[in-house]
Amino acid sequence: MLDVSRSMKIDNSFFERVKLFRHLGSSIQEGSKSRLKSRNACCHSVQNILYSSLLSKNLKIKIYRTIISPLVLYGCETRSLTLREECRLRVFENRVLRIIFGPKRDEVTGEWRKLHNDELNDLYCSPNIVRVIKLSRMRWAGHVARMG
Repeated sequence: MLDVSRSMKIDNSFFERVKLFRHLGSSIQEGSKSRLKSRNACCHSVQNILYSSLLSKNLKIKIYRTIISPLVLYGCETRSLTLREECRLRVFENRVLRIIFGPKRDEVTGEWRKLHNDELNDLYCSPNIVRVIKLSRMRWAGHVARMG
C-alpha cells in the first residue's frame, strides 16, 4: 500500500513521490544541490584553462559557452527557479566571467581590483544566464501550447 502523503493520484493511477529519480543514466533530484555540484565540478575541471594567460579572452568565452553553459542550462526549460537559485546562478556566472576577464587596474590608485557586475555585463555582451533560462522556458511553453 502506498503512503498517501507521499503519493499523488492521476486518473486512477497512484504515483509515489521520490527524492531521487534516474532517467537515461542521470539522476534527477529534488532541489538544486546536484546541479550546483555538477556546475562547480565542471568549472573546476576547466579552471586551469580559464586562468591561463596563453589563451585569448575570446577563446575562453567560447569554452564557457560550449562546455560550462550547456551543463548549467541542461533541462532548464522544465525547472522552476526560486529567487535564491537565480541569485546563485548569477553569482556563478559572474565568478566564471571574472576568471575569464581577470582583474582591472584602477586608473586613479593604480591598484588591481575585481571587475564590478556592470563592467562584466558590458564586457560579456550576452544576456545573463537567468535571462537565457527564462527565454528557454518561454520557447518551450510556446512548443507546448502548439501541441495537439
